[in-house]
Amino acid sequence: MYIGRTSDGSQYEDGIYILLKEVLDNAVDEFIMGYGKRVEISLNYDSGEVAVRDYGRGIPLGKVVDCVSQINTGGKFNDDAFQFSVGMNGVGTKAVNALSTVFEVRSFRDGHYSEAFFKKGQIESRKTGKCAKPERNGTFVRFTPDPDIFKKYRFKEEHVLRRMRMYAYLNAGLVMEINGNKIVSENGLLDLIHDEAQFEKLYQPFHYRSKQLELVFTHTNRFSEDYYSFVNGQFTNDGGVHLSAFKEGILKAVNGFSKKKFDGDDVREGIIGAIAIRLKDPVFESQTKNRLGNQDIRSDLVAEIKRVVEEMFHRAPAEAGKLISKIEDTSKLRAELNSVKKLARERSRAVSVRVPQLKDCKHHLHKQRGTGLDTMIFITEGQSAAGSIVSCRDVNTQAIFTLKGKPLNVCDCKRDALYKNVEIYNLMQSLDIEETVDHLRYQKVILATDADVDGLHIRNLMITLFLRFFDRVIKEGHLYILETPLFRVRNKKESHYCYNEEERLRAMQKCGTNPEITRFKGLGEISPNEFKAFIGKSMRLTPVDSSLDHAVTDTIEFYMGRNTPERRQYIMSNLVITEDSLS
Repeated sequence: MYIGRTSDGSQYEDGIYILLKEVLDNAVDEFIMGYGKRVEISLNYDSGEVAVRDYGRGIPLGKVVDCVSQINTGGKFNDDAFQFSVGMNGVGTKAVNALSTVFEVRSFRDGHYSEAFFKKGQIESRKTGKCAKPERNGTFVRFTPDPDIFKKYRFKEEHVLRRMRMYAYLNAGLVMEINGNKIVSENGLLDLIHDEAQFEKLYQPFHYRSKQLELVFTHTNRFSEDYYSFVNGQFTNDGGVHLSAFKEGILKAVNGFSKKKFDGDDVREGIIGAIAIRLKDPVFESQTKNRLGNQDIRSDLVAEIKRVVEEMFHRAPAEAGKLISKIEDTSKLRAELNSVKKLARERSRAVSVRVPQLKDCKHHLHKQRGTGLDTMIFITEGQSAAGSIVSCRDVNTQAIFTLKGKPLNVCDCKRDALYKNVEIYNLMQSLDIEETVDHLRYQKVILATDADVDGLHIRNLMITLFLRFFDRVIKEGHLYILETPLFRVRNKKESHYCYNEEERLRAMQKCGTNPEITRFKGLGEISPNEFKAFIGKSMRLTPVDSSLDHAVTDTIEFYMGRNTPERRQYIMSNLVITEDSLS
């Protein structure tokens, strides 16, 4: 209820990061109140031990134990002191304590300290006294997530650093130091947009900041719309009232300034924006605070956003003109696209009622109902590969879409190319992502290609398609690569399936002298009886993740674009030849 998923730490929203967030929230609240501009974090990625030291006022010495172990004993009920706190009842640190093998808290105030030690939520010892050496006021917390609850977990450095950067963007001037590395932002959310958009910005971002509202946005040539929303220092990755108000306010401001009636989709295509509000009584739709639900603030917030955005347009008419030109071009292209869509749909109906390349499953994903979370679709390379999967798949949850060779490289294409190409149009229809990724019919979209040069090329072409036109499929964790064994090592008694060279060598040692070794190149070479194990409970999937590449558009253009001579020179300059490759 309080920390969300008890997963292994591979995803950004996993519970171990919520534990870290709950402790950091208290430190950041001190900064918001004007106390302590520095937070020090020590994180052992091997053991999972986390230590956080802030330099705020420190927990009242007589309340240290209660504040981390007794419900409704937080110190944030004084509206004057904590008007814009993330959490009011202090449940967060209690949850961290209860879900940790060891939990240590120490408060320093005016030369005195109070400390307590817990094991699995139960107090082991407590102590108060005078500091032996000078200590600045503040609070120290150390904890280790319980491996009995978070199975085989490990903190991923990129997820931790992303959370640190979000705190820094949201609290300009706050210094976050993790394992000796400083993260600080002087320009708040403006730095966030500059970092995320980088060289893709079509005009200088519009930025507004007051005590209770900060917003910033610009446009790129992407086909998606990307937003970052925050409430009282909390990153609301599912948005909520403030985000919908942000979108509506910008639309009204654009139409008011231009004296036109642009469609919302035309205004929002390619936009990248961020909004942060400070709210006295936030109402979140879950304890993990992923979505804001205060409907009563919506109309006033829309009006305020419209007003400040229009004022920024009038103060920077040249940049506003670039924005309007971008929207006009989008509107024109969308009108042309609608006619292409109509022809594609008529062509599809004339050919067949069903998509010929799709072998569907019985159940499908329904995000609103929370059903179909075990559904998946394999995108395979040719009939041979599809045949192995068809023979052993689970018809209830596993669907198959068969490609007819190498798909179109859409790196330099416009959206109309998706409708003119029959195969890609059929894939869009099969996934039901033509209008929005919200309609995606499967929880996992799995690329199942051969382990050879052609298979890797097809995989890259498909990833390019999703990155260019349906990046939410990747950002929301739906796109995966199916890992299949490269080798089979066996003797008369046992068989071992190996996914890499290291596993092959270990298997050869187990099988003794002269084992039979088979190198699989195509999925069709693996018999259905063998293949069943590779798409069942022991299936190995590698998620496709683009979150670490802030210049992903440039990356796609370099590796998949028309710059063949430049790419060839790069490959020749960086090619590494080993003895194994020569043998």
